[in-house]
This record gives sequence, structure tokens and C-alpha cells, in this order.
Amino acid sequence: METLEAAFFLFVFVPLVNPAPPLQQEPFQFDEYDTDVSMGSLIQQDYETQSNDIIKDGTNLSLDTSLRLQGDDSQLDVPPTKDTNLPTCLLCVCLSGSVYCEEIDIEAVPPLPKETAYLYARFNKIKRIAASDFADITTLRRIDFSGNRIEEIEDGAFSKLLLLEELSLAENRLIKLPVLPPKLTTFNANQNRIKSRGIKANAFKKLTNLAYLYLGHNALESVPLNLPESLRILHLQYNNITTITDDTFCKSNNTRYIRTRMDEIRMEGNPIVLAKHVNAFSCLRMLPVGTYY
Repeated sequence: METLEAAFFLFVFVPLVNPAPPLQQEPFQFDEYDTDVSMGSLIQQDYETQSNDIIKDGTNLSLDTSLRLQGDDSQLDVPPTKDTNLPTCLLCVCLSGSVYCEEIDIEAVPPLPKETAYLYARFNKIKRIAASDFADITTLRRIDFSGNRIEEIEDGAFSKLLLLEELSLAENRLIKLPVLPPKLTTFNANQNRIKSRGIKANAFKKLTNLAYLYLGHNALESVPLNLPESLRILHLQYNNITTITDDTFCKSNNTRYIRTRMDEIRMEGNPIVLAKHVNAFSCLRMLPVGTYY
């Protein structure tokens, strides 16, 4: 009995000579990123309800992963591989058919994923838009180039964008307008250098869906001709408009004609006294905003 007790004592209390070492784990590396600005831009500029996934090479990545890749400058030199949009989606943010390339100092329109529907490239250094920039991107519905340095838009640059509904070229250096796509509903060219000779006589005539036209703060000497019946809002404030005819908004040969959809015309800041052209507004439900005396 004493022998058994001694054996039990040795079994319990004698420590192992070579105990197994604890498992070694690789230390985690935590990178700090200031995502407030990036996320704020996404929330402010994304007009549609978007998915929370970032799409890159057909693989869903988390938003944190995408922002991490953006923050790593060493990743920008990764060469493109076949059928990939990796360089653009590292430089910009690609989010469920939307591409955000805002305030990154690009000087040209970057190659876009073929499924792109919304492009936001505001506040960059783009000077020229080429016809080849959108030749293969027929899915575009909205483009925003506000706040760039665009002086030239090549003929046919938007001709294949048959689904495009909204186009903003505000705050650039344009002196003439490009040919606009047929389904456009909103066009913004505020704060450019456009003169009346830079707008063709039929520039807006065939745009039967155009409802919002913004041409304020330019150098127009007259109101554009052949404005479509679909127009609801027209901004022409702070130009050099000096004349208006009876056919500018109305039809001089049809006294019963009424522009039923026109809700607002802004003409303040032009060197014209609107009271001298009363017949020009006879078909409108509301008088234009501007100087009358």
C-alpha cells in the first residue's frame, strides 16, 4: 500500500522534463488609415443606393480592403494584367458600377471598367476629352467633370453614350459646347467661357428629354435657340445677353401657345432690361428672374 502511494505521488508532482513550447503566432500588423474623407466623399457623391462591396477583377472585396490598397502608394505601380481594371480601381474607387476619381490630380480620363454607369471625376486637372475615352463604355448614365481645366472636347466624344442622362461640365474652360447625347435630361455648363457662337443653332432641339439646362456665368450674348419643349429649368444668369426676340421662348405666329413645363428662367446679371421685351414672355406661366427697369 505504501508503494502505491509513493508511485502516485511521483506521477502527480514530478514535472515533465521537456514540456511542449506554447504555439507561436505571427504578430498582427495594424495599419492606420484616415477614411473619414474618403467615406464622406462616397456618401456625398453617390446618388444611388449602392452595395457595400468593392468590385475589382470580378472579386468582391470589403471597403476597408479597397481603401487600404488606395493608401499603399507602392501598389500603384502594379502592371495591368489581361482583362483587369486594377490600375484604375487602385487610383480611384470602384463601387458597384460607380467610379470615383475625385481630387486626385489626374490629367486625362482614366480607362474605365466596361460596366461603369456613373463616373465622378470632379476637381482634377483634365484638359481634354477624347472620343476614345468613352468609345467602349456604352453603359454610362451620369458623368461629372466639374472643376477641371477642360478646354477641348473632341467631336463625337459623347456620341455613343445613348444611355447618358446627366452630364456636368461646370467650372471648366470651355468656349463651345460639344454635340450632346440624345437622352440627356440634365446638362450643366455653368462657369465656363462659352459664347453664343460656341453653341450650334440646333444644339438642344433634338434633346426631347432635356429638363434642366444650366448655362449661368458664361459669356453668352443671346439666349440659345430652339430650346426643347421638355425644358423645365433654364439658368442664364450672369452672361452678356442683350437681346431677346418674340420667338426666343414663345411662337410669334401662335398667340395661343403656352410653355406648360417651364417652371424657372434665371436671367439676372445680364445687361438687358426685360420689361422692354414683354411679348417674349407671353407664353410663359412665370416671368423670368432678372432686371425689369
